[in-house]
Amino acid sequence: MIEALATSPVLWAGVAALLGLVVGSFLNVVIHRLPIMLERQWHDQCAELRGEPVAATAPFNLLLPRSACPACGHAIAWHENIPLLSYLWLRGRCAACGASIGWRYPLVELLAALLAVAVAWRFGFTGQAGFALILVWTLLALAFIDLDTQYLPDDLTLPLVWLGLLANLSGLFAPLAEAVIGAMAGYLIFWLVYHLFRRLTGKEGMGHGDFKLLAALGAWFGWTLLPLIVLASSLIGALVGIALVALAGHDRARPIPFGPYLVLAGLLALFWGRAIMALYLGG
Repeated sequence: MIEALATSPVLWAGVAALLGLVVGSFLNVVIHRLPIMLERQWHDQCAELRGEPVAATAPFNLLLPRSACPACGHAIAWHENIPLLSYLWLRGRCAACGASIGWRYPLVELLAALLAVAVAWRFGFTGQAGFALILVWTLLALAFIDLDTQYLPDDLTLPLVWLGLLANLSGLFAPLAEAVIGAMAGYLIFWLVYHLFRRLTGKEGMGHGDFKLLAALGAWFGWTLLPLIVLASSLIGALVGIALVALAGHDRARPIPFGPYLVLAGLLALFWGRAIMALYLGG
């Protein structure tokens, strides 16, 4: 089987797609539950600092309690939780009460599968592809968490920094020296922008999670791709921001999360970053 996956790009892409659908289903749990878990943790820590007792609560993590309909509490059976297929079979509604199921769930599953296929096709059946799969799926979760809550949890960004450095011990995506400098420079770039903006305006222009996400991308792709990532994310963010204000009437005082734009720029760097920089420098 392993030999077949290594010699057949189509078979490997198909297996990656199925794996992506399964992982996408789990990512939906991460996207929904991780921010709640963090908020509960912060609440308990604040209570301890105030010397108040921490109330005992039922377990709530990525495994417990069992997934259920938020409208009626119906426990979701295994056949109602098959990625994409169950959503289509149920026509986007709860089997018990008929409440609408958010479109976000099949979208995340589909994107996880498509990204897996892209990684399989780009890197083949290699260790590099294994690391890249973890990267794209983590970035996908970060993008949707940031869209929902404006959080970029340390639980995801910091392991991504170390995993990037681990991958580059063998130079899978960048020479190790470039990766180490990239992690440091990535954090420092947005740290400087943050403090400069705050000094000039008295406001915070971005969250600390953005520092750590750019540090992670620097650890994966090295410092040489940081200019591309910063430029691409800023350009995408500016275009989307202008569109939201002009077309959707977005309140300019309401912050727009920057994490999804960094994620898009990171994916650009993963698949085409070296080619783009070579084209630019060659031109």
